[in-house]
Amino acid sequence: MSPTPSPSPTPVTVTDSVLELAPVLPVVVVDDPADAVPLARALVAGGLRAVEVTLRTAGALDAIRAIGAEVPEAVVGAGTVVSPETVDAAVAAGARFLVSPACTETLLASVKASGVPFLPGVSTASEVLALLERGVREMKFFPAEAAGGAAYLKSLAGPLPQARFCPTGGVSPANAPAYLALPNVGCVGGSWMLPADAVAAKDWDRVERLAREASGLR
Repeated sequence: MSPTPSPSPTPVTVTDSVLELAPVLPVVVVDDPADAVPLARALVAGGLRAVEVTLRTAGALDAIRAIGAEVPEAVVGAGTVVSPETVDAAVAAGARFLVSPACTETLLASVKASGVPFLPGVSTASEVLALLERGVREMKFFPAEAAGGAAYLKSLAGPLPQARFCPTGGVSPANAPAYLALPNVGCVGGSWMLPADAVAAKDWDRVERLAREASGLR
């Protein structure tokens, strides 16, 4: 008698907030699409189920497709979304959330039309207020360290408490706890759990270990 096959993992859904999926949002640059699935599996095994694949390489869209098809327990999104064209391409590839380094009226309209959760990039109080006026409450704070770091975000919590952030850019295991301690920070973005030498060596055990350490920061 043949053994009963194990059930397939149930896909994770994005309900209210991308910021609540994990304390750290891995920012992934995929040079070889063949690495996408084992890399995503290592991140998920380490407790980081949201995976932001940046649209900086030729293989990024293929990586998003592969993760979506083969790692259903991951929530794969697209980063470096900078135009309506990249919105359309990312959504068509299966991206379940979108992240941009900045935001314009044109980009915001395109993302809202897509219906996909979005973290638009901001670096000033004026940009935050402009997005709040348009009904956007969750944002990427970028480049976090260069734009003022945790101290800057702390200063925004008083006058603009309704805004919540994913600071990205210069965030590391050393300073991530300071960001995560803030009431207006839902998660942080970074790539330290994906060192280039580990990815080049396909050392997914090391990636999983670093992901587990990152997932324990909060």
